Amino acid sequence: MLNIPKPTNNFNFFLLLITLFFYIWSVINPADYFVWFLETVPVVIGFGMIFIFRKTFPLSDFLYRVILIHMIILCIGGHYTYAEVPLFNELKEILHFKRNEYDKVGHFFQGLTPALLTREIILRKTDLKNKILIVIFSISTALAFAALYEILEWVAAVVTDSGTEFVGMQGDVWDAQKDMLVALIGAIFALIFLRKFHDRSYQKIT
Repeated sequence: MLNIPKPTNNFNFFLLLITLFFYIWSVINPADYFVWFLETVPVVIGFGMIFIFRKTFPLSDFLYRVILIHMIILCIGGHYTYAEVPLFNELKEILHFKRNEYDKVGHFFQGLTPALLTREIILRKTDLKNKILIVIFSISTALAFAALYEILEWVAAVVTDSGTEFVGMQGDVWDAQKDMLVALIGAIFALIFLRKFHDRSYQKIT
């Protein structure tokens, strides 16, 4: 049997089970199987990386929780496509939005998660103590991930028939720029408002 890593407390293990449930649910009659595949590839990669580094570099409980919540967001977006998540379609009507804004949730975490992950790696694996440089490196990594994702969306739109659904522009020509801005906001939010929670969690490991 595979030695699947069990997060270090019961709450994290419960969240892992919920994430696995959402992943299995997401593959059952999604709106588009190819879009589902593209949207949920990061979930598979994430689980793979957690498994590979489970012993040599286990993450803090707090970061595990952030990653697993991010995975759930990806599974929901993969199942419905980001432009058609039902709850946000309802919010679109209630709040008179011009589009389904669920993708902004995904891009917010697209900045938040890499920023916290980069910060934890720097704090635990390097001697860098300058707080400003740590912030700069963490935000820069988050923005690099966001930009790479936008490039991959563009490539998918060019080479595949379902690529436009993956991009989810919904008629907004500035969609890519707005997505990267939301990722930047997510990274800044993480480093300002989640820093203390993160510190308490990773210090338990170190």
